[in-house]
Amino acid sequence: MQFQYWKRWVPGWQVCLIGILLVGLVLPGPVRAKHEKGHEEPSSICPQPRKTVTAPDEYLKLKNPLEATPQNILAGKTLFQIDAKPSACRICHGISGDGLGILFRQVQPKPRNFTCIHTMDDLPDGQLFWIIQNGSPGTAMPSFSYLADDQVWQLILYLRSFSEKK
Repeated sequence: MQFQYWKRWVPGWQVCLIGILLVGLVLPGPVRAKHEKGHEEPSSICPQPRKTVTAPDEYLKLKNPLEATPQNILAGKTLFQIDAKPSACRICHGISGDGLGILFRQVQPKPRNFTCIHTMDDLPDGQLFWIIQNGSPGTAMPSFSYLADDQVWQLILYLRSFSEKK
């Protein structure tokens, strides 16, 4: 009986949970906005200067044979976000393709920023195909040689969607 007054001051667990969720949703917004606006990390530079090894001529001439259908782009997105091995592309390149994945601070040079239209316009499809299949010497980019050609082309369609003019 003597502790009954606490019921007036201590809210129920439902109210506490709602409060925690609201704080979790409200506080990260300003922090995230500040982070994105003031972000000066090398991966987010556009255009991103790189000295990537140039693919052989037979690759540079290749054009993506697949249409940018929603199905092909979704298949590429699935590879990028989840299915690619040894790790999903997003781990280094970031969920939004900006090169700011969870490992970007640990690798040199920094992962490619696929959101930069200036960078992506200058990269031929064949160059991207060759890098995905063979990796990129001198970087943390591994080979994904196990992927079928169509999967690589679907992945390239998804990579290009990051920098589309909207």
